[in-house]
Amino acid sequence: MNYICEKIKYKKLISPKKLKKIFKIKKEEEFFVLRSRKTISNIINKKDNRKLIICGPCSIHDIESTIEYARKLNILYKKLIDKIYIVIMIRYEKKINFSEWKGMIYDPYLNGLHDINHGLKVIRNLLIKLIKIKQPIAIDILNPFFYYYFDDVISWASIGSDLINSQISLAFSSNSSIPIGFKNSSDGNIENTLNAIIKYSKINEFIGINESGKSCIIRSPGNINNHIILIGGNFPNYFLQNIYDCKKRMKNSRITTSIMIDCNNGNYYKNYNDQIEVIKSCIKFLKKNNKIIIGLIIKSYINSGNQKFIFPKNKIKYGLSITSPCINLKDTKLFLHNLYESINI
Repeated sequence: MNYICEKIKYKKLISPKKLKKIFKIKKEEEFFVLRSRKTISNIINKKDNRKLIICGPCSIHDIESTIEYARKLNILYKKLIDKIYIVIMIRYEKKINFSEWKGMIYDPYLNGLHDINHGLKVIRNLLIKLIKIKQPIAIDILNPFFYYYFDDVISWASIGSDLINSQISLAFSSNSSIPIGFKNSSDGNIENTLNAIIKYSKINEFIGINESGKSCIIRSPGNINNHIILIGGNFPNYFLQNIYDCKKRMKNSRITTSIMIDCNNGNYYKNYNDQIEVIKSCIKFLKKNNKIIIGLIIKSYINSGNQKFIFPKNKIKYGLSITSPCINLKDTKLFLHNLYESINI
């Protein structure tokens, strides 16, 4: 049997240093990012009683609608900031199966063809526009190498359940200067997450890239600004008994970290109405005990629900997710105002 194997092709990848030179941030914007990291760190370490809300679409597929969403979310950010600290989630890459879209950083034209260099430019330009309106930014880490292109504009990041045992991703987190949330395993197990928090708060050495994009050995100091995210699994784990069980296990492991609830993933069933029920339950918890969790992750966009990703992109409806379903801005505002009213600081 004959096999036809296409020759591997190599393209030059733009370096983090060059991309940052093209899309620069000003000193004022740099200070804003540093202040936002400090605020989030204080919330994680319970020096600040405000709640941390990570809020945004399941994936970024349209720059115009993302900026519209961000500007409206930023109004809430400024209005509720004395009790709630809102950070917009920018998911520029996605987990895939064989038929799904890989994310804007890979396919920025939404035509099925890859152009990672252009995708990096599109995302960096977007992030700087968000920083200019003074909106803190979060990302979901899948490929840790992308982080080095945006590390100066990011205020918070999460390590996903599929990567919780990945040495590359977790070693990266020990070298990061930003607060990081570690999600529980996809089956709901939290032991691997607790072990990761312990291990990567210490000094580590791993292979990475420098500002010039060259491979190098990185010796990291460790990152103590981390926390656990309960995302569900085989069963939801946002209930009070799950939270108390997590706190007990953390105490047994001598971990003094905080808990955040992801209102998506295994805590709902791919229906945005289920996410609403999770949010409502968490608001009830916080009315009784303001310190039980530090915050929530919410999938939110301009319109409710989602749509199937189809070619060409002009058939895609404006402001509607092409991946997992989201709640709309109207409901987002309602729940965040309810959360604001329930918090006593």
